[in-house]
Amino acid sequence: MVPTAAVPAGTVPTGTDSAGTGPTDTASAGTDSVEKEPATGGTFSSLKIRNYRLFATGAVVSNIGTWMSRVTQDWLVLSLTGSSAAVGITTALQFLPMLLFGLYGGVIADRYPKRLLLLFTQAALGLCGLSLAVLTLSGQVQVWHVYLLAFLLGMVTVVDNPTRQSFVSEMVGPDRLRNAVSLNSANFQSARLIGPAVAGVLITTVGSGWAFMLNGLSFLAPLVGLLLMRPHELHRSVRVPRAKGQLREGLRYVRGRPDLIWPIVLIGFIGTFGFNFPIWLTAFAHEVYEGGAGLYAFFNILMAAGSLAGALLAARRRSSRIRLLILAAMAFGLLEIAVSFSPSVWLFSLLLLPIGMIGMTTNISANTSVQMAADPEMRGRVLSLYMMVFVGGTPIGGPLLGWVTDTYGARVGFATGGVVSLLAAAGIGLVLTRVAGVRLRLDLRGGRPHMEFVPKKEREQLATAA
Repeated sequence: MVPTAAVPAGTVPTGTDSAGTGPTDTASAGTDSVEKEPATGGTFSSLKIRNYRLFATGAVVSNIGTWMSRVTQDWLVLSLTGSSAAVGITTALQFLPMLLFGLYGGVIADRYPKRLLLLFTQAALGLCGLSLAVLTLSGQVQVWHVYLLAFLLGMVTVVDNPTRQSFVSEMVGPDRLRNAVSLNSANFQSARLIGPAVAGVLITTVGSGWAFMLNGLSFLAPLVGLLLMRPHELHRSVRVPRAKGQLREGLRYVRGRPDLIWPIVLIGFIGTFGFNFPIWLTAFAHEVYEGGAGLYAFFNILMAAGSLAGALLAARRRSSRIRLLILAAMAFGLLEIAVSFSPSVWLFSLLLLPIGMIGMTTNISANTSVQMAADPEMRGRVLSLYMMVFVGGTPIGGPLLGWVTDTYGARVGFATGGVVSLLAAAGIGLVLTRVAGVRLRLDLRGGRPHMEFVPKKEREQLATAA
């Protein structure tokens, strides 16, 4: 499957009930609100549900193929052109449809049966992979072929992403939604541990075409899983009848909900500028450390290991706070700046682990925040907006940071993404503290630094007591 904004972290918004389906009192919630879920049986509780188990099994197979294809595609473009900017253009074209048409995908996801939609989108994604395989194996592949198929893949993803993400709640229900979202991310990152390694072996032994072929065939797994599901065990979803103005209705809905709009704005900055790893990792592997496809695959495996750890930690959490999203995003930016100055390949590799973990924490916090805050009948449109700003910003950030990387070097390119992510997180954190009437407090007592948001009234009481 294509990544949930690969999505592809655990913040819970104010303004929703415990199921994420209705309003609550937001006046006293503030920025540091907590949303709790009932105990659901641990880290892997969603796998007790048969339909979700079929979904997850199919997903891990296709996700391995997706990561094989992603690594192979980046390396193929770099081999054909010798340009990091070309890698950025390929990534940009894949996500340009999400920027242009992403909101329409959410409208479609809200109107039609999600299981039926996924059968069509997963089949189409498999055909895209097989087409690229045929071109590569025949020796006819050119860079414009890769560009075109990347764009077509993005067109399918416009519908697939919001449909697949909102379908999770139909399989597991509101009580296990946070756990299932985290397990989806863990599933994707587990495949990321395997896919790049297999891709590296295939590229160096039998060629790129077979990696693309296996990716296309891997989509048979989710198709079989969807067909074997028991429809009567799905949670009833709210079907939105066809009507005019549904797109504008979704935008107005998000605009009036601070608990939705600020996580979306933050993830938009990070997705546009901070998640351009195909550009940076290929540049570091090829130019800075003078390695090959194997080194690039190794970098991806380390990122995946850190991301998997972050996803499993998120799956264990039963509640989370807005401060987690802000602080994780700031730490993510700082780590990107730090890794850009690594003097050796081993230090660079070591720092990729925490970058993957903190990046996944940020991702899952924003994703679950948005899913649990949105009303069921609006969830497809809200998630399409989330995906539009998260991955739809890549057509802007990808070529821009690819140009920076080509012009000023891989280190400057990586550091630029980190600086923008850090400034965005700090700025939005400042906005939230002002809107909610809270401040950030640093407690150094007990030898363990601890940061938290506290209401201004509490600050005044502490000052009076002192």
